[in-house]
Amino acid sequence: MAPYFETVRSFATVSVSEDGVNVEEFLEASDGLLKMFDLLGVGVFSFVQADIRSNISGVRSVYSTTTDAGKTLEMFVEKEKASGVRGPHGTACLRRLLRALLFTSNALQHSRNNPNSELQASFRSAYNVVLRHHHGFALRAVVSLALTSCPRRHEFYSRLSQGEPSEKFSGEFTRWLDGLDTIVSRMVQFYIDHGLERV
Repeated sequence: MAPYFETVRSFATVSVSEDGVNVEEFLEASDGLLKMFDLLGVGVFSFVQADIRSNISGVRSVYSTTTDAGKTLEMFVEKEKASGVRGPHGTACLRRLLRALLFTSNALQHSRNNPNSELQASFRSAYNVVLRHHHGFALRAVVSLALTSCPRRHEFYSRLSQGEPSEKFSGEFTRWLDGLDTIVSRMVQFYIDHGLERV
């Protein structure tokens, strides 16, 4: 099996210009993220995968059917906001997708910055910061149980690298994660600046 970063579009390669983040490239990189969750093991984060898949589909559907939606996420949101659509579906799907990406980014940054920390601790920390306050008691209990099924740190990174030399893997992982963080941070601030529901 090929190393993960050779099989998906990296967030580091998503075009970001003055006008914003390229929609199609962003969605392609987000599709690739689903494969990473598969490497965590069956069912560990099935609720996150289902949410990501649904929200990618929602953004893609609205984007593909909106005339002059623009090429960037920012233009897409502004177009939908200006249309006066009640409860803009594309903007809401994008917000939830960004929330899942923020969760992933925080977990993997925690893991990268704390090399002695197990994956379970990294994902628990990210969940508590990003998603916990959006979930009710029952879903929190499900998440807590799912986190106990996280693979060991070395197993997960071994699945990602598939035997790729550590220096090469580390560089690709850092670029991917920094690209993800740049996009998510930019869009979180965009939602704040435009008075939209916070990511």
